[in-house]
Amino acid sequence: MNFKTICFSMIALATMACGGKQAEETTNTSSEKETEWVTLFNGENFDGWKTYGKDTMATAWSIVDGAIVCNAGAGENNVGFSSESLVTTSTWGNFEFELEYRIAKGGNSGIFYHVIEADTLPFDFITGPEYQVLDDEFSRSETEPYKMVASNYAMHAPAETKKPNPHMEWNKVKIVYNNGHVEHWLNDEKVLEFEEGSEDWLARKAAGKWANSATYAAFKEGAFSLQNHGDEVHYRNIRVRPLK
Repeated sequence: MNFKTICFSMIALATMACGGKQAEETTNTSSEKETEWVTLFNGENFDGWKTYGKDTMATAWSIVDGAIVCNAGAGENNVGFSSESLVTTSTWGNFEFELEYRIAKGGNSGIFYHVIEADTLPFDFITGPEYQVLDDEFSRSETEPYKMVASNYAMHAPAETKKPNPHMEWNKVKIVYNNGHVEHWLNDEKVLEFEEGSEDWLARKAAGKWANSATYAAFKEGAFSLQNHGDEVHYRNIRVRPLK
């Protein structure tokens, strides 16, 4: 083996060693990043959850095939709106939140964040903003764009490019809240982005449903909640990652 061959061999070995170390570091970083997620539903019981405003668990909620289900078996029938949303016992400020849902034909529900409980607050929706969950195609309750699926309910309409899956098929949701910057994602597509508290946001609030509400979106930390709008809806793979 001549000198040139020896040099090339040493360089190759060094490159492989560095590459291996880099791959290991990348793997470790990815693994560390993944551990930042906090699972909010274990697929087996309601640990970490309660009924909004109550200490007992509402009978409308059950666990079926590893998913949280509201009004299981109701199908296309709406059994009546209820204030008994399901709320986390933990609270969050800045976050990245994910879950999957499927909803019955024509169904309506919602995902709320920064929810606060108090004797003077009978509903979660008068505190926390809502990512609307809806079967747009056969909706019985909503028709306005800013009240359809993936909207910031009664405030901001999502992009027309959104692609919700049909009723009773799973959809993936992501909500990002970071110091007032909010993103709504549906099936891996960002469909809405806005700044909470901006001039535009304040104008929309003043002109709409929440004009006279002093508590709507007034809190920067709170619980997540899942709405019982009277329809059958399933939720699974619920997790959150805190953002600094």
